[in-house]
Amino acid sequence: MTVVGPFGLSVRDQALEADVQAGMAAVEEGLLEATKSEVPFITEAAQHLVRAGGKRFRPLLVMLAAQFGDPYAPGVVPSAVVVELTHLATLYHDDVMDEATVRRGVESANVRWGNSVAVLTGDFLFARASHTLADLGPEAVRVQAEAFERLVTGQILETAGPSDGRDPVEHYLDVLGGKTGSLVAVACRFGAMMSGCDDTVVDVLTQYGERLGVAFQLADDVLDIASDGEESGKTPGTDLREGIPTLPVLLLRERAARLGLAEDIALCELLDSDLTDDARHAEALSRLRVHPALEQARRDTVRYVEDARAALAPLPECDAKVALLEMCDAVVHRAG
Repeated sequence: MTVVGPFGLSVRDQALEADVQAGMAAVEEGLLEATKSEVPFITEAAQHLVRAGGKRFRPLLVMLAAQFGDPYAPGVVPSAVVVELTHLATLYHDDVMDEATVRRGVESANVRWGNSVAVLTGDFLFARASHTLADLGPEAVRVQAEAFERLVTGQILETAGPSDGRDPVEHYLDVLGGKTGSLVAVACRFGAMMSGCDDTVVDVLTQYGERLGVAFQLADDVLDIASDGEESGKTPGTDLREGIPTLPVLLLRERAARLGLAEDIALCELLDSDLTDDARHAEALSRLRVHPALEQARRDTVRYVEDARAALAPLPECDAKVALLEMCDAVVHRAG
């Protein structure tokens, strides 16, 4: 039984495994081809993150969703390439906004070549994704455009913060639906669409992808605080140190405002202090790890996972469905 895709996902059926492995290999070739330019420097910059690897979470979902139709249909692999190119482009832009120094274990593009080159390389990837997308038909273009609008809207809403009177937790979940859920949903949608599934199956898989995408990000929020760094692939408390409001912190602040407990208020004050100080950062991390807000964040993650699992109920029983359900189990495992 070979392991494929993110989280060590296992595929029990040999025929399905062969299909998925072949599809993922074709996507990898497609990514390298799509990021080539007549200008060698552009090729180097555009392939920087492609060659750094990654989970290829979204292309894997395209391949699995396509199993409910014709997985060999000509649009399946190109649509997976489009989704991954779009995701990669957002990473270049995110690293500029976040002033990140490392991405996928390598120096970030903005550090290596500067912000301007990183932003323009992201734009180049968007252009190449659009070029491939144009061959997939007007419906595919519309689906991608709507998802991209949601993705950008989510990013803007995150930057702007919640409006007056808006629950910060609800605002954050809406942000994740746009920033993360939208593109994961499109991955499932494209796999189903391009393989010729009927509208009911397309809708089911789209709902699954949206919910799984949000759950995946919520699991990352929990990992940032709870992990030792090996599983998350980044230094624990990175979001905390950078002042990025993740679900456990938002739940802590909501609890402090609602209950007024001295220990909650004190922890909020600690989080508002300078967490570039290693001692303060270690203390904040230690106290959050035993705080009820972290366990609540885990429960919320599981709730989204269970919603994703429930969305699959109308689909016929098959090995691809089992694999999609296993992805739900993997996200729960990540959240502890």
